[in-house]
Amino acid sequence: MALPTGLSGAWWAVFAAVGGLAVVAITLALMGQQRIKSLEQELVRRQQDSQGQAIEARAMAQQAQELARSAETKVALLDGRVAETALQRTQLEELIQQLSRSRDENVLADVDAALRVAAQQSAITGSAEPLIAALRQSEERLARMNQPRLERVRRALARDLDRVRAVVINDIASLTIKLDEAVRTVDDLPLLAQPERKPVAAARPGAAAAAADQAQGWWPWLQAQAAWAGERVWSEARALVRVTRIDHPEAALMAPEQAWFLRENLKLRLLNARLALLSRQFETAQADLRDAVASLDRYFDRSARRVALTADLLRQVADQARQVSLPRPDETLAALAAAQAGR
Repeated sequence: MALPTGLSGAWWAVFAAVGGLAVVAITLALMGQQRIKSLEQELVRRQQDSQGQAIEARAMAQQAQELARSAETKVALLDGRVAETALQRTQLEELIQQLSRSRDENVLADVDAALRVAAQQSAITGSAEPLIAALRQSEERLARMNQPRLERVRRALARDLDRVRAVVINDIASLTIKLDEAVRTVDDLPLLAQPERKPVAAARPGAAAAAADQAQGWWPWLQAQAAWAGERVWSEARALVRVTRIDHPEAALMAPEQAWFLRENLKLRLLNARLALLSRQFETAQADLRDAVASLDRYFDRSARRVALTADLLRQVADQARQVSLPRPDETLAALAAAQAGR
């Protein structure tokens, strides 16, 4: 069937348009597919790049953590060194302050320490000499400085020195020497049971007197010899019989073998009193001395001069063995504290 001429040209135009559109669509589809492939490749490349960057970031994070740990360790070390440096600085500042103290403050500190040590020594030894020496030396040292603000301290030193000097301190050394002397004389003291024999006062006429009496005649010489013999016999007779007052009869009836124990007991009491004095136990020393004096009065011959001297010696020691409290230099210490505080 043959188409008319006008219509065949229109169909060819339609076919040509449809074919052109198909070619264009195919071309666009090919181009879109190529675009998609390129996008996919780009995405894959970017994904690979992102994974590499993530791995690098993880490595860098680990390095950062290690650096942070080392930094923390270093910071801790630095903090310790800073604290140590601050402590050393504080100590150095204190040392500089101590070294930079004025001469007056050093002198006041030395005087305060010397007085406290001297007060402790006097309390331990029972002697006022350490405290007196420290007060005197401190007064002389402050006098050489001649500072008006230390005048109050000097006046306090003078008052404390007068107060310490006014206290009568027993000389323990002299008291122990007296007790040693009494111990040495115990063996020579006469007992009531063994009275001391007094020497005979009469003496035989000398050769010169006898020659002179013989020159005058034999009768005066014979009278002188008879008088001497009679006086000698009378002295011996008086020595045999002795009348005395005894308050304690048992003392005169003491057996000779008991005399040694009595003397040794008296020596022990005196030695105990000596030890008590050295250890500053004055009450114990007083008790031992009282017992020793009582033993002398009871068992020994009080009319003998050596017994009386020994008893007087023990009484003197008992009177002097007294507890004496030393005054403390509190006024001087208070004045020193006020001067150091700047008041």
